Amino acid sequence: MNKVYATWVIAVVSGMALLAGCSSSSGSGGSTSTGTSSYTQFAYVANYGANTVSTYGINASTGVLESLGTIATGTSPLNVTTNPARTFAYVANADSNTISIYSINTTTGALTSIGTQAGGTRPNYVVVNPAGTFLYVPNNGSDNVSAFKIGTDGLLTEVTGSPYTAGSAPTTATVDPLGKFLYVSNGVSNNVSGYTINATTGALTSMGSPYAAGSVPQSLAVTPSGKYLYVANKSSNYISGYSINATTGVLTNLGTTFAITVGSNSIVVDALGKFVYVSNTTYNNVKVYSLNGTNGNLASVNTYITSTNPGSVTVDSNSKYLYVANYGANTAWTYTIDSTTGALTNTGTVTTGTSPASIFTKRGY
Repeated sequence: MNKVYATWVIAVVSGMALLAGCSSSSGSGGSTSTGTSSYTQFAYVANYGANTVSTYGINASTGVLESLGTIATGTSPLNVTTNPARTFAYVANADSNTISIYSINTTTGALTSIGTQAGGTRPNYVVVNPAGTFLYVPNNGSDNVSAFKIGTDGLLTEVTGSPYTAGSAPTTATVDPLGKFLYVSNGVSNNVSGYTINATTGALTSMGSPYAAGSVPQSLAVTPSGKYLYVANKSSNYISGYSINATTGVLTNLGTTFAITVGSNSIVVDALGKFVYVSNTTYNNVKVYSLNGTNGNLASVNTYITSTNPGSVTVDSNSKYLYVANYGANTAWTYTIDSTTGALTNTGTVTTGTSPASIFTKRGY
């Protein structure tokens, strides 16, 4: 059976200064990017087809992305993230089986390449725990999860016992807001693996049998409260929802599913825990749900058109703006979010590199 690959990443991160533009002496990307301090937030876009990360400033008044340049990655970058302190950035390179590591200048936001870490086979995603001490990487081609300790210099050291067994074709991962649990979607075995995280060593312990999901669970998200987990099933017509046991991390199915259309690829919960957004690469739209914080139920609000193949969505840390990476159009779109209804209004578009992969935002919790 063919593996399932996630191919989509913007990262939007609040910071003291905007990440630098990436002019470099080495052509399409280099070891160092140049910076500016005129922004208070910045965005990363991983360009799967260009082997680069594009950098954008976020206009403080409108939320619109403003291009600042690119920097080189490994081959086929699928996902990018930063540590919570926004001093280091990490990129999963699927076809070079590596993790690119960058330092971030905290004054200018400039990226500088500081190393490369070997990963498993086809690393698909990167997620850092809330304390900024550990990095976890689902390896889509080797059916496992690599765990790394993050040094004070940003470099990675593999945790003893890593990699850890996952299901078939692990695709994405998320850590709960307290950093106690890791969850991984498995795109071919159609389930979610759960692990407890050792706060001292970063080692993972399986919660036991994986949790059943729909067909091709592509993306997953935890609420800011840490009470609920949602999974977008790409080949099913529903979102799976689970409650999270605060002590053990064990998932319990909510007993109902939430309708979506086949082709849904990425799911994100806003930083206030009020709304859920899901992108659909088949029908070129984003669907909005309101979230009931008492029982975890989702209620459909509306559907909004995007450009071609919106691979993933992200919300800024203030829940004011939503960003969409349009994989098939080489663009990223900006939407303002109505804080009362969750409704979206398109306010701008920007050109990315070839095949912008997906969207990740710094958590607002």
